Amino acid sequence: MKSGIVLVLVALGVLGLAVAIGPAGFLPNVTIVRDLRLPRALLAFAVGGGLAVTGAALQALVRNPLADPYLLGLSGGAGLGAVLAITLGVSGTWALPIAAAVGATGAVWLAYRLAVAAGGLLDTRILLLAGVVVSAFATAVVGALLAMAPAAELRSVLLWMLGGFDASSWPALAVFGAYAVVPLAVLAGSARELDLLSLGEEPALYLGADLEPLKRRLILAATVLTAAAVAVAGMIGFVGLVVPHAVRTVAGHSHRTLLPASFVLGGILLVVADIVARTVVAPVALPVGVVTALIGVPVFAFLVRRWAT
Repeated sequence: MKSGIVLVLVALGVLGLAVAIGPAGFLPNVTIVRDLRLPRALLAFAVGGGLAVTGAALQALVRNPLADPYLLGLSGGAGLGAVLAITLGVSGTWALPIAAAVGATGAVWLAYRLAVAAGGLLDTRILLLAGVVVSAFATAVVGALLAMAPAAELRSVLLWMLGGFDASSWPALAVFGAYAVVPLAVLAGSARELDLLSLGEEPALYLGADLEPLKRRLILAATVLTAAAVAVAGMIGFVGLVVPHAVRTVAGHSHRTLLPASFVLGGILLVVADIVARTVVAPVALPVGVVTALIGVPVFAFLVRRWAT
């Protein structure tokens, strides 16, 4: 209970800091705070929380500590969708995000169909392999398209693939919220089943879990939530991988506690990463995905070392 209160207070403090500081200075004027910094901070918090919750759920579903939101081909599919949109000359504020979300969803659907076709039932081990295959194929196609792309288009795609919140706005926050509410509710409502899946499929089945519908429901929720994050922020790694492990070290493995704590800590991490990205080399803004990698790699190395000892 106390750790939860501390997390919430830290989250409020970090959000306040994100609204207060930036390249234009400390609280420059009401318009910048209201129209730029506040929606950006809230969107970063929501996306970070969504990615962290998705990572926690997928780690239980596939019983793999290295699982993250981009595990099932989402990364390659999103990149392919974005590159295709630019290559075909599709323009508009939402063209690139929507194309990325469609590509991510299509990649997961293909991985899912391959897994079902291979085993009749949804075997999460085959699903992992299918996700790797689909992602590798999509990445190869992206590489071929980028090799033929003009320099200006190449730079815009690469920046998008590294992730960021430069296009943040109140409408973008509303769109993410509209898509994220139901998947978050589904994952939160599946906390007991996720606890059972963490034990293995056979124990979960004996303890009353209806495995096949459960796995389909969890995969669909994780896909929609991650695709929504990709649509508004591009590709941001390490949040869904590192945060659930960090929470488990202090809050245990029960998903009733793990999921909400991961949401808050994931939001804190991404808001901090965005603050660093906006200010460390201002007025140039770094891609947020670069900052999360710089933070996530040493944190994950520390956690691995702790497990080893």
